[in-house]
Amino acid sequence: MQSNQHTLKKTYYFQGKGLHTGTYAHMKLMPAPAGSGINFRRADLRSKPVIEALADNVSNTARSTTISHNEAVVVTIEHLMSAFTGLGIDNALVELDNIEVPILDGSAKPYVEAIMKDGLQDQGEPRQYIDIPQSLEIRDDKSGSWVRIEPAAAPSADITVDFNSKILGIQSAHWDLQTDYAHEIGVCRTFVFFHEIEYLFRNNLIKGGDMDNAIVIVEHPVSEEQLSSLSYLFNLPGVKITDEGYLNNLELHFPDECGRHKMLDLLGDLRLAGGYLNARITAYKPGHSINTKAAKALRALLK
Repeated sequence: MQSNQHTLKKTYYFQGKGLHTGTYAHMKLMPAPAGSGINFRRADLRSKPVIEALADNVSNTARSTTISHNEAVVVTIEHLMSAFTGLGIDNALVELDNIEVPILDGSAKPYVEAIMKDGLQDQGEPRQYIDIPQSLEIRDDKSGSWVRIEPAAAPSADITVDFNSKILGIQSAHWDLQTDYAHEIGVCRTFVFFHEIEYLFRNNLIKGGDMDNAIVIVEHPVSEEQLSSLSYLFNLPGVKITDEGYLNNLELHFPDECGRHKMLDLLGDLRLAGGYLNARITAYKPGHSINTKAAKALRALLK
């Protein structure tokens, strides 16, 4: 398949707190030369180090994807990487003045809306698709998760999500080059189960979480006492008591929004293979750990 490389037409500015660290960051998305790929620069550090967005640099996958190189660390890159992939952006430089990419509304929507207004810059050089020499499968026997990557003439992905949840049930999602990523995948928000909030917070995660950047799923009845005890951890002002479902009577973008968000994550994580895959991706219970392991295994196979 043929397509040219593309970059951004101009610089875009975003700011906000990180979902996990709670730190506030200013971020710039900038055009980059053909063939340079996606790179992150920590402008707040003395040497302004740059980290390539590659699976080789993944250093943590606890509820998000972190890349690092020497002193430089960037947390929660997956939503932005997914937006670049879904929109067809080959090359970009991302500059941050803190450790974590702003979570914004918990989806890729803010990036997509800003960039789509201007379109992309055609760089006049052919995109280098990654052809898969043979099928590859990564499994996690403990969780039952797996990701399969097979040779194909064009990219596609199918996932099945099962959290053993009576609220979510079993959800599936599909993506290929004909999918309207901006409106069908990019708008889908991250989510958390209410009963996990305290555990995650105690493990230095979701410190920037609130009702504006995550869907909160209630799997078990919630008491006034439970809500009160967790409100200071996960900003929950004015939340209604609910037996089961979604806090604050949340209106979902899609009945399977959580499943679609896992597709959003998968596309962002697999971009760390180093480009666009001519492959058929099939995944069961995907997550950042197994997604990035698959990207790393693919890079090793290609070498």
